[in-house]
Amino acid sequence: MAEVGDPVRQAPVPVRIGLHGRRREEVSALAGIVRFDGREAEVSDGEAMMNAMSRYVADDVRTWRDGPAFLGCRIRWITPESVGERMPDGDAGSAAGGRLRIVADAILDNRADLFDRLEMPSGRRATVTDGELILLAYRRWGRLAPSHLIGDFAFMIWDETRKELFGARDLFGSRSLYYHIGAGRLAFATTMAPLLALPDIGSRLDEAWLAEFMAIPEMFESTDAGATPYIGIRQVPPGHAVVFADGRARIEAYGSIEPAEPLRLRSDGEYEEAMRDIFGEAVRARLRTHREVAATLSGGLDSGAVAGFAARALQREGKTLQAYSSVPPSGFADWTPGHAAADERPYIAATVRHVGNIEASYMDFEGISPLTEVDEWIDLLESPYKFFENSYWLKGIHERAGSRGAGILLTGARGNFTVSWGPALDYYAQLLKRMKWMRLSRELRMFGANKGIGRRRLLSTLGKLAFPALSGGRRGGDEPDLPAMLIHPDFAQRTGVFAKLRGGGSGGGFGSSGGSRGRGGPGSADPFAVRRDKLASLAAANKNGATATKLSLRYGVWERDPTCDLRVVRFCLSVPVEQYVRDGMDRALIRRATKSVLPDEVRLNQRVRGVQGADWIHRAAPMWPRLLDELRRLCDDSAVAGYLNVERIRAAAAGIGREPRSELAFHPEMRLLLRSVILYRFIKRHA
Repeated sequence: MAEVGDPVRQAPVPVRIGLHGRRREEVSALAGIVRFDGREAEVSDGEAMMNAMSRYVADDVRTWRDGPAFLGCRIRWITPESVGERMPDGDAGSAAGGRLRIVADAILDNRADLFDRLEMPSGRRATVTDGELILLAYRRWGRLAPSHLIGDFAFMIWDETRKELFGARDLFGSRSLYYHIGAGRLAFATTMAPLLALPDIGSRLDEAWLAEFMAIPEMFESTDAGATPYIGIRQVPPGHAVVFADGRARIEAYGSIEPAEPLRLRSDGEYEEAMRDIFGEAVRARLRTHREVAATLSGGLDSGAVAGFAARALQREGKTLQAYSSVPPSGFADWTPGHAAADERPYIAATVRHVGNIEASYMDFEGISPLTEVDEWIDLLESPYKFFENSYWLKGIHERAGSRGAGILLTGARGNFTVSWGPALDYYAQLLKRMKWMRLSRELRMFGANKGIGRRRLLSTLGKLAFPALSGGRRGGDEPDLPAMLIHPDFAQRTGVFAKLRGGGSGGGFGSSGGSRGRGGPGSADPFAVRRDKLASLAAANKNGATATKLSLRYGVWERDPTCDLRVVRFCLSVPVEQYVRDGMDRALIRRATKSVLPDEVRLNQRVRGVQGADWIHRAAPMWPRLLDELRRLCDDSAVAGYLNVERIRAAAAGIGREPRSELAFHPEMRLLLRSVILYRFIKRHA
């Protein structure tokens, strides 16, 4: 790679671009270029990148160019401190170093701790923006700064004196950050569109990425945490920093989700109090906005606990929590079994009544289905996707919350592995293997009563979990034949994708370039290992972060998940398993800790689980004949014949017929057909 020459210096050129469209709260969309071939950053390249982001509504849009560097930012004003922020103006330098300029897409949640450690005068703290705080942290700790930050962030800092670019993404990858190296420069952006707008970067598909997208049964996309669908465009992995100097880029891991040591408290009550304290603080930290606050609300524990803590805190500010819930449309017949519920309104209503200070909105999205949203989602994500069952309400809730003035949308998306973790049957299987008979007997008696399950059935299930080899069974996982049905056998063989995945290419977490298969792959049946695997999965974090970032750019509302606060994650990993499963209760700690927060019909409900997306076939039925016509075109199209397994697609379409039954919503052949259409439309754009 070429060395950086001595750039021809020119006067800084700050440019202020007028507002585009309606004035609305917005997150930051970042873009930048640093040349390492001795040339100045070209005006036309900067304009192309900024124009590619013009669809993202902003409160302020600014660019800066000086010598080899260009920085641009469509600025969001979400927090009170951010109003009027002027990135990338930067700071004026100090005795410790030269002038720094930053573009940041960030909301920090440990501001008070940072202020204390940076010894900031109390009079300044109320007005310091998160971008300024990141710069101060960088001046104090240098490249170690990201490990001191808690929150959602992606940023780039240009050190004019050292001619060095430094940036990072938060540990959970909540905000996306892409880059390209070539043609004598490094270019970066929040989304891929600004990079694709540069004249020398094509949109050729990365076949290795595409093969893994099809071959991995879970929702994430690739085992290479830096890969994207396009050749030449990479992303900074979650929990990683990028250093670009002397014409070279280095990607370095930082930080860990692991707690310093196991937590040992004196009583159950102390664990419950500790959970309330740390989780409550995580929720309150995410209410920092001068706009309204919204939340997704189902009938379960995670979103209910988030809404409960948030509504009470907002009441003290004179605000009401906006809660949005997806419900089935009229005419839908719930086909799910008795222990499941496609319509969670009774449980949602119970939470709303009990908590108070919640304005509930039940959204049935009449006339909208996963089929109506495909092209918009491909545009939004700049890639294909797998989560089509829930796509319509994810987008719809963000759109509604943004249009009603919300700056923050709270979720409890990762709660199953943090605050509400507690897999009772897996824990009981461990007790069985360890021959803890007395404890197991007591727990089974209470668990059976809570769940309405007989002892004989429980013992049969536990035997299979504890000794799968003896029972001839296999643990979990997605449908094992779905990838084989989707990807063309010749394409799979040419890319060697299945051999790569079997060889361990899907393992890894923070500190590696891999992702995580999770959910019961070979050697991953241990629920404790799966939990850490899921939380540390770079691939899952990439998927979640890209979705949240790009929805926020489109609709102006920042998705925030207190169940994935780093302090909460470390606390939950430090708590003994006995706190999570006890007295016949799964997810026991959150049930006990929210005794004063949630109604008992939600808090103690162990018999009915919500099933989101169960109504998608009912919604899609009117469009099904058109889908079958598109599948026929797909199977006859040479552009995709080498990628997709068209023979299996034809057979699946014929087997489903022209009137699909609602109860096939999660059948592997239905997933095959919808994922095929999504891939078909994406590939056709680049054929």
